[in-house]
Amino acid sequence: MTSSNESAVDIAHVYRGTFVHSTDHTAVEILEDRLLGVDMEGKIAFIGSGQEVDSLSQKWRFEALAVTQLGQHEFFMPGMVDTHIHASQYSYAGTALDLPLLQWLNTYTFPVEARYKDMGFARNVYTHVVKRTLRNGTTTACYFATIHTDAALLLGQIANDFGQRALVGKVCMDTNNFVPHYKETAEESQDETNRFIGELLKKKYPLVRPVVTPRFAPSCSSALLGHLGEIAQNNNLHIQSHISETKEEVKLVKELFPDYDSYTDVYHKHNLLTDKTVMAHGCHLTDEELKLFREKGASVAHCPNSNISLCSGMLDARRVLNHKVKLGLGTDVAGGYSPSMLDAVRRTLDTSKALTIQDPQYQTLTFEEVFRLATLGGSQALSLDEHTGNFKVGKDFDALRVNTAIEGGPIDLINHGEGPKVLLEKFLNLGDDRNIAEVYVAGKRVVPFVERP
Repeated sequence: MTSSNESAVDIAHVYRGTFVHSTDHTAVEILEDRLLGVDMEGKIAFIGSGQEVDSLSQKWRFEALAVTQLGQHEFFMPGMVDTHIHASQYSYAGTALDLPLLQWLNTYTFPVEARYKDMGFARNVYTHVVKRTLRNGTTTACYFATIHTDAALLLGQIANDFGQRALVGKVCMDTNNFVPHYKETAEESQDETNRFIGELLKKKYPLVRPVVTPRFAPSCSSALLGHLGEIAQNNNLHIQSHISETKEEVKLVKELFPDYDSYTDVYHKHNLLTDKTVMAHGCHLTDEELKLFREKGASVAHCPNSNISLCSGMLDARRVLNHKVKLGLGTDVAGGYSPSMLDAVRRTLDTSKALTIQDPQYQTLTFEEVFRLATLGGSQALSLDEHTGNFKVGKDFDALRVNTAIEGGPIDLINHGEGPKVLLEKFLNLGDDRNIAEVYVAGKRVVPFVERP
């Protein structure tokens, strides 16, 4: 049994059943008939054998009859971590997938994002995206908002209100020749970023933090990138942006920043490549760039749905992992048409298999490895793995209660004696939000939603 220092620890909930998670050394570890206790602060206090319920109940002072028992076809898994999602693009998710990236941004994205000065519109969309992603099992999300500070602060408030763990970024961009009304000056962007960070931190939300967010190098001047690097450094903040999504974009960056060695070097020289940086896509990163990622401790957010939907490229996730670069998964709504991390899991596997078709010697990712990317890998990519990502004593209880036999659900269990690993694989490949009976973040049940009066 593993446990924290039990002196004066009050237990809020105890669960008994199967727990499935990842560790640094094991892609899928299955803990059958375990008791897991959650303390009043939402942290995992102990994990022990179900056979020890009587002794554990005396040691930890809980009623054995109050233990929540999982069913035969149920298991707990860690909440999924979406390392890259544009909350502001959710209104047109599932549409507008007929153009390559740069034209797509100018035609669809920037005109829609410009609407977020309307707080009513912002509240409507942001409420929907937070609720939808929570229902889909996303307990942690790394959000892009827009250039509008007040709307970005509202997104943070909504995530807090519904209990989602979130990094929220006010987008920064002072270059936009195609939709000129959707940009800031470098000074405005700097001032508003400082206001956003200060006001969000002042709220003292327990699970919501600001993330410095240059949209990507082509939409930012060198002066702005430098300011944002200083802001992140001075406040020890997370950083998010995009990198090497398409070959056209890589070429554009070379034209805009001719004095830099690479796209990665642009961010690096502006102090934006740190151990708290997550860069989305990375389809066309060179080995030298990945070495720099590894040296700086920066992460890549793999967004396979978007990569394929916008014909951007196929990230070789195995190569990223071989370089020992931190890697998580992202939905990248709305370039990615699905707000479900289960879709990100499936598209990651599809991309890996497509690379295997091209090269039969390629080492295809296993579903176990991709499960780890969606959970522990994502928490590591966001430098949040001290708090979440797996079931370890002292971490927050961020978890999904999965029922593979839910009535009316998408999974038919023909062989009823199938073990938990088979149930996990079926859920990852066939399941949806109907199978996610409950969602917990920091010990609090956040799904099903409690209707407010």
